[in-house]
Amino acid sequence: MFWNSRPVIIAGLLLLAHACYSAQEHAALQAFQAASSLTAGTYKPSGSILPTDIIVETVMAMVIVCLGLILRAPDLRPTQWRVWAGKMQKEYEVHLAGRGDRGNGYLGNPFSILESRPGFVDVRKQRQEFGDWVKGGELVVQA
Repeated sequence: MFWNSRPVIIAGLLLLAHACYSAQEHAALQAFQAASSLTAGTYKPSGSILPTDIIVETVMAMVIVCLGLILRAPDLRPTQWRVWAGKMQKEYEVHLAGRGDRGNGYLGNPFSILESRPGFVDVRKQRQEFGDWVKGGELVVQA
């Protein structure tokens, strides 16, 4: 982003608002002409197609607004998980080197939750350990 995209978005929205106002004024003018020709008895149906300049203005306003929104969008993330995880890990290491603390938890290895979660509970192993404890034997915990 070489420049701020906010003025582009604002200019596009102003241009779009002007196009909408012009379209409304054109519709009101067509309705007034139809009503006045009805009262005069010379009603001639005409197509109420918008003039070309209003259509072009609307299309250009939408293109300018879309361009401003695209310029404002953040950089794309890598599509491969390992590349993204490596990037996040590097950012976390830079963060730790700069601050000297653990930070707020948003940076770092995105898979740390998966790596640190406890495994599935082994009910038979726990039953055996409980039985040994009840019998007064040594509690042997196997890792």
